[in-house]
Amino acid sequence: MIARLVLGALLSAMALGQLVSFDRMPDILTTYGLTSGAASTALAAALVAAEAVGGLWLLARPRSRNAAPAWLFTAVAVAWTVLAAQAYARGLAIDNCGCFGTYLAQPLRWFVLVEDALMLAYAAVLLHGSRSRGASRDRDRTEGRPHRGHRVSDPGRDEERSAEKS
Repeated sequence: MIARLVLGALLSAMALGQLVSFDRMPDILTTYGLTSGAASTALAAALVAAEAVGGLWLLARPRSRNAAPAWLFTAVAVAWTVLAAQAYARGLAIDNCGCFGTYLAQPLRWFVLVEDALMLAYAAVLLHGSRSRGASRDRDRTEGRPHRGHRVSDPGRDEERSAEKS
């Protein structure tokens, strides 16, 4: 749960920084050399939307094991990793990686790739947590066992308890 809160705060902060400096985001993304013009604007909008929805979802429902916010986090992590890795491999000089828009700017260097690798690792943890909880919940349903402390009623046993109390 704490990891979901921290990662939700991180995604929300990224979305906020990018949203506040949205007029610069297409230019920042264009420096990565994969998109330009309308495609950079669309990519910026998609990143901000995924970060905002995923981040707020993780913050609002940290105990939920719904896989949707984990997949949003994963999509964001993969997008930033692809952008950074290909630009670094091509030797592009990028003054601001853009993760927080124009805020907390840092140049693209090897350390950004380490940060991206950590984001991918956190994404794997989120996905694993979503799957393992979902799988056990599905198994409980198919095997007729109660989930999360819900008691399954047994009419014969309930009658015995009533008789014992009288």
